[in-house]
Amino acid sequence: MHVTKDMRIIEVINAHPEARVVLAQHGLGGCMMCMGATSESLENGAREHGINLEALLKDLNALFK
Repeated sequence: MHVTKDMRIIEVINAHPEARVVLAQHGLGGCMMCMGATSESLENGAREHGINLEALLKDLNALFK
């Protein structure tokens, strides 16, 4: 699997158990409990929380190697 900016947060959480840890490390820990996780893309979540999207994607994709 390759994680992209357009994927919904919940898709990534469901795809790999450690995704929660990576999201929390990048400041998106609260998004896992939010209803927005089911409809919000990683790009939107990163933008809303001032998170470096490229760094987030890099770390998430490392889970799937």
